[in-house]
Amino acid sequence: MEIALRIPSEVSLIEEVVELVARHCFAGWEPPRRVQFRFRVALSEALANAMVYGNGQQPALCVEVRAECLPDALHIHVTDEGPGFDPASVRDPVMPDDLELPCGRGLFLIRNLMDDVRFTPPGNSICMTLRRT
Repeated sequence: MEIALRIPSEVSLIEEVVELVARHCFAGWEPPRRVQFRFRVALSEALANAMVYGNGQQPALCVEVRAECLPDALHIHVTDEGPGFDPASVRDPVMPDDLELPCGRGLFLIRNLMDDVRFTPPGNSICMTLRRT
C-alpha cells in the first residue's frame, strides 16, 4: 500500500498531512503507541525541514511525501525542491558548544526515532524507515 502527496511549503499544513499519512499507514492494524509517536514526530520534523530549510518557506515550491506501507516496515520519503545540503555538515545539537544553536534538532530527532535514515544526493530527499514492531 502506498500514499503520495504533493503539498505547498506551508508549515500550517504539517499537522494535517501527518494525520492523513498516519491514517493511511496505520489502516487495518493497531500499531504500538511508540511506533505511532515515532512516525508522527519524524514525519513532522522532515516536513518542517523540507519546507523551512529546503524550500525557504516559499509556498510556490512544493514538498512531495510518499509512504510505502509494507508488512514489516514503513518507508517515508520526503523531497523538497531546494538545492539540497550535506547531512554530515549538520552539527550535533547535544554537544555542549552547540546546545544554543537554533538548528540541527529536527535531524537529530529523526535519526534517533527512525530505524534507518538515508539522504539522496544532492540532499533534498530523505527516506526514513520505521519497523512495525
